Amino acid sequence: MTTPTPVTAIDVGSDGVKDHLVAPVVPVPDVVVARLRSVCAEVDTGAEARQEAGRDWWPIAVRWAMAGETAARPVVVVRPTDAGQVAAVLEVCHDARVPVTPMAGRSGVCGASVPVFGGVALDLCGLGGVTDIDDMSLVARVGAGTFGPDLEATLGARQLTVGHWPQSMALSTVGGWVACRGAGQYSTRYGKIEDMVAGLEVVLADGRRLTTGGAGPRAAMGPDLTQLLLGSEGTLGVVTAVDLRMHPAAPASDRRAFVFPDFASGLDACRLALRRGATPAVLRLYDEVESARSFDVGGRCLLVVLDEADEALLEATISTVVRAAEAAGGEAADPALVGRWLEHRNDVSALAPLYRAGIVVDTVEVAGRWAVLPRLYDRCRRALVEVAGTMVASAHQSHAYTDGACLYFTFAGRPDPPAEIDDRWAERYYAGAWDAVMAEVTAAGAALSHHHGIGLNRARFMEGAPGTDSSLLQALKDALDPRGILNPGKLGLRSPFGEVLWPPPEAAP
Repeated sequence: MTTPTPVTAIDVGSDGVKDHLVAPVVPVPDVVVARLRSVCAEVDTGAEARQEAGRDWWPIAVRWAMAGETAARPVVVVRPTDAGQVAAVLEVCHDARVPVTPMAGRSGVCGASVPVFGGVALDLCGLGGVTDIDDMSLVARVGAGTFGPDLEATLGARQLTVGHWPQSMALSTVGGWVACRGAGQYSTRYGKIEDMVAGLEVVLADGRRLTTGGAGPRAAMGPDLTQLLLGSEGTLGVVTAVDLRMHPAAPASDRRAFVFPDFASGLDACRLALRRGATPAVLRLYDEVESARSFDVGGRCLLVVLDEADEALLEATISTVVRAAEAAGGEAADPALVGRWLEHRNDVSALAPLYRAGIVVDTVEVAGRWAVLPRLYDRCRRALVEVAGTMVASAHQSHAYTDGACLYFTFAGRPDPPAEIDDRWAERYYAGAWDAVMAEVTAAGAALSHHHGIGLNRARFMEGAPGTDSSLLQALKDALDPRGILNPGKLGLRSPFGEVLWPPPEAAP
């Protein structure tokens, strides 16, 4: 079984590890711990387990780790091995009004799996494995704690694939993909996770178990409860198993690359290709900054194209993309650049060294319709550059569909002189960069997130965000989790345990 991988080691000083985030810590009384031990395979109150369960891959937490801090530790770590134990644990916590934070790979980058109010960390890594494969219907039943490589290895032995290949593939689980509506790098061909899920097995806050979907494709049986729970980040229920749609392994593949004089022209090429019905697995456009940094294409914007499919479908798709690129002013580039992208696409090894060098860095992915994307790109980059301390601001388009695409911004900053960096400056700059992008996204009527989700970091932007209704979401939360125990502090929802100060008042721009 694959296990979670921490982003960086915590530098522990003489005083031991401390929590960075400020929030009320809900204790777990000994009598509750005893009840948990009676219903669950493993209950851990050790310091090391609590320390590791107190963080995910949220980039700003790298700086905290350098100071011997984790984001926020649970009081107890519980590791069930089946859905029955999950149900029993939730029933205990519901009765005791103890918060529960579901987690597994902890590869999220928005603090969604950080137990900000202490309580119980519900580690779902023990719910791994593919329990059923319906080859005729191309549907597999998969445990929520199954890591990406384990899933694809099992399916690959039968010449099958789900087609979901996120950058976090080696670190993330099926349950995590579902929790934040994740996207793989081949999403233009295979869709996002919400397109791949045929049904869910879920445990509600009071321990009740239910299943959604699975009866048949595109069923008309009232509202789609599967889609209601997808993306809820563990706040409405705990996913224990997922029915995933599969595909036969592709027999053929092709790679192309194109360069464009500007980012808008490249976006237009992507739009035209999709408008004409082409859905290549990868249609990834880099602006001039990222193209120069990673591909050395001389001040132009690089479009990376990769597809895999049946030979006839592949030929039609690639020829359509070529015509679209040419119509938008693109020129063919060396297809070997696609290989360079494949070799380095999941490399995040520079993150910790950058923070250790006093540089604050993160990515902000958003989504919008084609009609607003060129302007949104310009305005967000300009807004980032105007935040005091910004060294570089860049972007790429990473997931494209007929109606729009995802823009993925990267920013890096440090004070001048660099020696003046401290937590106050780092968090003030970090919050300011996020505020700048989210303001432009909201003004444009675009989506706050495409696949990273909301978690804690985006929670403050949810009120009034385009495409959602905070009051309706809160009503759903109150109906399904009336005591508010499931992953409190996330998605901008009200918490009965108090508030978490993020960003802290002194970091307000």
